[in-house]
Amino acid sequence: MKLFKKALSIALAMTLVFSLAACGSKNNNNGNNTGSTGEATTTPEATTEATPEATDNSGSDTYEIALITDIGTIDDKSFNQGSWEGVEAYAKENNKTYKYYKPTEKSDEAYLTSIDLAVKAGAKLIVCPGYLFEVPVHTAQTKYPDVKFIILDGVPHAGDYTPDIASNSYSIFYAEQEAGFLAGYAIVKEGNTKLGFMGGIAVPAVIRYGYGFVQGAEYAAKELGLAAGSVDVKYTYVGNFDATPDNQAKAASWYNEGTEVIFACGGAVGNSVMKAAEAAGTKVIGVDVDQSSESDTVITSSMKNLKKSVYDALATYYANAFPGGTSVTLDATTEGVELPMDTSKFTKFTADDYAAIYDKIVKKEVTILNDTTAVGSDGAAIADASGLPVESVKVEVVK
Repeated sequence: MKLFKKALSIALAMTLVFSLAACGSKNNNNGNNTGSTGEATTTPEATTEATPEATDNSGSDTYEIALITDIGTIDDKSFNQGSWEGVEAYAKENNKTYKYYKPTEKSDEAYLTSIDLAVKAGAKLIVCPGYLFEVPVHTAQTKYPDVKFIILDGVPHAGDYTPDIASNSYSIFYAEQEAGFLAGYAIVKEGNTKLGFMGGIAVPAVIRYGYGFVQGAEYAAKELGLAAGSVDVKYTYVGNFDATPDNQAKAASWYNEGTEVIFACGGAVGNSVMKAAEAAGTKVIGVDVDQSSESDTVITSSMKNLKKSVYDALATYYANAFPGGTSVTLDATTEGVELPMDTSKFTKFTADDYAAIYDKIVKKEVTILNDTTAVGSDGAAIADASGLPVESVKVEVVK
């Protein structure tokens, strides 16, 4: 049992420190997992004393629902924005006051200062998007036992990566392998066979997205009756979550070599891939949130349903059913992952196709291996994506 606990602690350490998505929140330059890190363009400069986005028009100076951003803004087209949309939707529908706070810097102290301000302003629930809040929430959940905390892509711990979730905290993760599967399946059904996966750093959330992507492509290829090796996937981790000339050059070289679509799973790496795709007239798959507004090259996005998960978590509190003290991984059974079909630019893959494969995932008719369960055809643990048990897909790991 001690060995099991130690192994579990190590696994959680890797997952929680780097959960990017993700890919998530993650985690990119803004402390999110793997989504884009676009600069805010419409929100006024905010501080820990940010002007409230909405009130109940009662003239009250108290705001019972709060969101603390990481170091980004609420219109970052990533974790902050997706989470804020959930807060905003619930608060407006239920006439609740709400406010967001932007810390002055990326530090535990700054996050705790923002939490202090939120509590002082009357916050009953505080939403914290991203792993950067793990230690601050661990401190705050004890300091403020009457306040509820919702942490996304993270779990409270004291700095030792041993989960310690108090009864007033709720931890939410997402099944990235299912989101990646949906993207890989759809893109092959769309008729593409020259694919790329460009991850940021090989951390658990990114790995899960990539493994799911390959398996989704395989499943679609089998349904289409494609021969062994018919789908090519270039696969790499660039080693960062940044928009850099090197990342853009790598993506450009893949496109020049015939790659049709690249799944950009590395925070701002996606911005580099989009620029390369714009020059080459090719396509990109976004990550974590709907990135269709980032570039016309984004054909779809492999998403975590942040808005719904935050909305639902808030609803549990007001229904006196807050699941404090627990951590959950949201998957297709809870609509925790998805493709944004309304904004996707598919011409062959239909809404009916999407509904059918989603239903199979929900019913567990499809087996999707993740970073801890992936084994090769021989039953042994795999070293990288090239060891996944696929036939129609040929994975080329690019160093």
